[in-house]
Amino acid sequence: MGQVGVVVVAAGRGTRMGGAVSKQYLPLAGKPVLVHTLEAFEAMEAVDTVVLVIGAGDEERCRNYVDQYGLSKVTAVLTGGPERQSSVYLGLQALDPEVEWVLVHDGVRPFITERDTLACLEGARTYGAAVLAVPAKDTVKIVGAGGRIESTPDRKTVWAIHTPQGFRLSELLAAHELAEREGYLGTDDAMLMEHAGQPVYVVEGSYGNIKLTTPEDLEWAEFRLKQR
Repeated sequence: MGQVGVVVVAAGRGTRMGGAVSKQYLPLAGKPVLVHTLEAFEAMEAVDTVVLVIGAGDEERCRNYVDQYGLSKVTAVLTGGPERQSSVYLGLQALDPEVEWVLVHDGVRPFITERDTLACLEGARTYGAAVLAVPAKDTVKIVGAGGRIESTPDRKTVWAIHTPQGFRLSELLAAHELAEREGYLGTDDAMLMEHAGQPVYVVEGSYGNIKLTTPEDLEWAEFRLKQR
């Protein structure tokens, strides 16, 4: 089997966390959130290489993290594009030619486990494309203009999509190239594969693999690490 590469995307400038520091660099139990994420993949035997894509101006900071925390699997630190999609595409192009399977992961999901990562990777190898997801806990409503409820999907068919998302590298690159030619912008890589006519399957993950987006998320993360 070919090598496994991970593209960690941390180029966002999210505002919901508040403050002047981007959420991926906020301290969590003494380390930046992003470092926790990178250390998780560093410890996974199945992962061969990691490419980190970050925002302009953060290059020196992140290269220092690689040295300071001994992140030997990080082979490239790249400046991202204007959209997440373009940032991922840059990361894919920077992977070693020996990489056959790629996992795309959000830099602000530091609680990814080896078990869930391996499950996603196995799903990708089985189906060609797989994403971690969890069944929706709440009833979901489709809401139109003015806040009016238009429909209520069957909760059994609704899943919350997480990362990593796993793909054969050549097929994900082709999906990105098609999207670029057609000017198509998706919200995640699975959406680009769907647009290219490729089936994507969900692999059930863990509710703890949350994306740290709000101050409340960071408080929960601190509590969880203390409980460990």
